[in-house]
Amino acid sequence: MESDTLSAHSRSFPDPAPLPVAAAISPVLVVDLDGTLLASDMLHETFWSAVGRDWTIPVRAGLALLRGKAALKRVLAAAAAVDVTLLPYDPGVIAEIAAWRDGGGRVVLVTASDQALAEAIAAHLGLFDETHGSDGAQNLKGPVKAAFLNARFGAGCYAYMGDSAADLEVWRHAARAITVNAPADLRRRAEALGVETAHLVTRPRTPGPYLRALRPHQWLKNLLVFMPMLAAHDLSAGTVAASLLAFLGFSLIASSVYVINDLIDLDADRAHPRKRRRPFASGAVPIARGGALGLGLIAAGALAALALGPTFAAVMLGYLVVTFAYSFVLKRRAIIDICVLAGLYTIRIIAGGAATGIELSVWLLAFSMFFFLSLAAVKRQAELIDTLRRGQEIARGRGYRVEDLPLVGAMSVAAGYVSVLVMALYVNAAEVVELYPHPAALWGICAVLLYWLSRTALITHRGEMHDDPVIFAARDRVSRICGLVILSFALVASGRLV
Repeated sequence: MESDTLSAHSRSFPDPAPLPVAAAISPVLVVDLDGTLLASDMLHETFWSAVGRDWTIPVRAGLALLRGKAALKRVLAAAAAVDVTLLPYDPGVIAEIAAWRDGGGRVVLVTASDQALAEAIAAHLGLFDETHGSDGAQNLKGPVKAAFLNARFGAGCYAYMGDSAADLEVWRHAARAITVNAPADLRRRAEALGVETAHLVTRPRTPGPYLRALRPHQWLKNLLVFMPMLAAHDLSAGTVAASLLAFLGFSLIASSVYVINDLIDLDADRAHPRKRRRPFASGAVPIARGGALGLGLIAAGALAALALGPTFAAVMLGYLVVTFAYSFVLKRRAIIDICVLAGLYTIRIIAGGAATGIELSVWLLAFSMFFFLSLAAVKRQAELIDTLRRGQEIARGRGYRVEDLPLVGAMSVAAGYVSVLVMALYVNAAEVVELYPHPAALWGICAVLLYWLSRTALITHRGEMHDDPVIFAARDRVSRICGLVILSFALVASGRLV
């Protein structure tokens, strides 16, 4: 945990000693939930959980909002399936609550989140003497929360721990104001209220998690947009520039999909030993900003797509529609999800052709479909092996059971070998002679692919595969060597290395 600091305008205390918010100041400590106890926001948690279960939720949510935010929260809480045991609770805040209780004080959870969610969280943590939330009619926030607390405990008879500007009205009536990870401006405004103020900092504010949320390492897949250019041996300035712009546009759109997908998969990611560290799942990036981030990336990608013309823009729109369909529905459909993943890889090649105006070879499309079907099956096989190791029978958020492992593994090997067969048939095709002065060197590529696919199948079977085989290949030394050997054979075949 990062070093915590609690100051009454200047004081600081080293971690891990408890921060001195002694119960002697006030017998009651009131704790906010969203952004304070929880490094997340239950309104957004329930929205994305509900959307992942029912894509019509935005319409229902909009109708509920006409009756007020409390009604909206009640509808979303009922439609969502949030596992409160997996939420990103702030250990620094929990330590403060424990210290207060050890000092003989009472602790109360008062939140604008729906009452049902607040009670579920309180029951899980076992830290609170009382729990109060919005009731579907009244939104317990800002002045409404201040009036409730003054009526229940008396003005100046409670300490309040919060994190947002909406809490200023509550701090105004509290005996003590405790800010949690608040920006400097909010700290100054809290101190200006004239009440004793303390500041708790449990996590740093850095841009790193936002960058990780874009998954820039996944942009490796977008290098496929260069395939039509390379396969056609067209390295003219205009073609290279168009391919680079296509790569940029595809990367922005792909990152928007990763962001939305991570928001929908919050529960599944938090239940996973590695994925739980993702920025949204861990609370490193507020999910309240996820939707805006995703839309911003889509807008930027759309500008790049439109600059390349209507054909490329149409391909990008198709990619976006299919990926959202995958995120919301298709990823839970066995076999269909693998086929869609393979298709999404191939769409990148189609996009490269659309951006440059290069006509795609049927051989390239056939090879890519089978090759990427193999990699998609490897991805699911690796997830199922991980599921088996964790003692579970069903892959969470997927349409597979652990007994499907042999079939998924067989699909991976079969599709991979068929892709090599397509490559071998291509070597003997008439058009190869026109493109390559030494086409026999292409047989070397077939041999290396057979080795790499077989090794990948073995590594996956042993449970040593990364969640994504493309990322595994980028990090694996043997895979990188295989890539260099394949490149060497391609250069020999084209006459550039002899």
